[in-house]
Amino acid sequence: MMFASSAVRAASRQMATRRFASTAAKTMAQQSSSNSSRLVAPFMAAAGLAVAATMIQQRENKTHNLIFGNSDAVQKAVKEVEDKFGTYWPRNILILFGPPGAGKGTHGPKVEDMMGIPQLSTGDMLRAAVTNKTEVGKKAEAIMKAGGLVSDDIVVGIIKDRIKEPDCKFGFILDGFPRTLKQAKALDAMLADEGAVVTKVVELQVPDSVLEERICGRWIHKSSGRSYHVKYAPPKSMKKDAQGKPIESTMLDDETGEALMQRKDDTAKALVKRLQGYHGETVPILDHYKPHGIVRTVNANQKMEGVWSEVLEALQRGGK
Repeated sequence: MMFASSAVRAASRQMATRRFASTAAKTMAQQSSSNSSRLVAPFMAAAGLAVAATMIQQRENKTHNLIFGNSDAVQKAVKEVEDKFGTYWPRNILILFGPPGAGKGTHGPKVEDMMGIPQLSTGDMLRAAVTNKTEVGKKAEAIMKAGGLVSDDIVVGIIKDRIKEPDCKFGFILDGFPRTLKQAKALDAMLADEGAVVTKVVELQVPDSVLEERICGRWIHKSSGRSYHVKYAPPKSMKKDAQGKPIESTMLDDETGEALMQRKDDTAKALVKRLQGYHGETVPILDHYKPHGIVRTVNANQKMEGVWSEVLEALQRGGK
């Protein structure tokens, strides 16, 4: 029994010694591992970031290829959606009003770019119809050569032909038309033939007293319609003489470098008559469309950023 007891105690001491040695070994290993981890941690972190960045880039590439791929299937799907909207959804038809110098030439192209629909000028459409020898264009040319004024019916006919072009399938912006209540009613009748209506009328409002400075300092790039002003939006090339007036040869378009021009009626004397005509003819048109809840007014007598902000609000559904 004693032998057995001694053997048990000896075995117990041996086991305890082994447990101590094992624990010590584990502790040393953990310390060593901890020291090694501290040394390699920065390298492990860098490697992890590199792997993560590679995985993210791969996912982005797959997403880009899925959305923006040039496959025939993607292009076909886009075309089908465009055709569906162009066929079954109502067109967005805007009329932009404003007295001379209100900023239609500045903000009209921005609306055009933002909404992806063309801004149509009656003057440009008339010239294009004459150049292209369309049926309506031939009638207009004959009248103009005889010194007459082109009738409303002919102008509406020119607009009707123009809005059949593919770029108008989602809508268009009218600038310079209608000018009278009679023209507005003729436009409504023409649009009604296809079940369309004017969807928004936006008027840029500026006090008459402010317009003279704007008009007399305005310069225009004829082919694009881009508008500049010697005080508010001068071309980059502009230089002034000793009296502070712009030197005509330095008035060049920022994008093309082509010469700018001033309209013959951009004078203080001509402005008075133009404003009388504008107020007398435009107010009845606005009153004509107001019952439809589509007329919006914009304070255009403020900084350009403020005007654009109000224009965007006016174009929104339910915009003020």
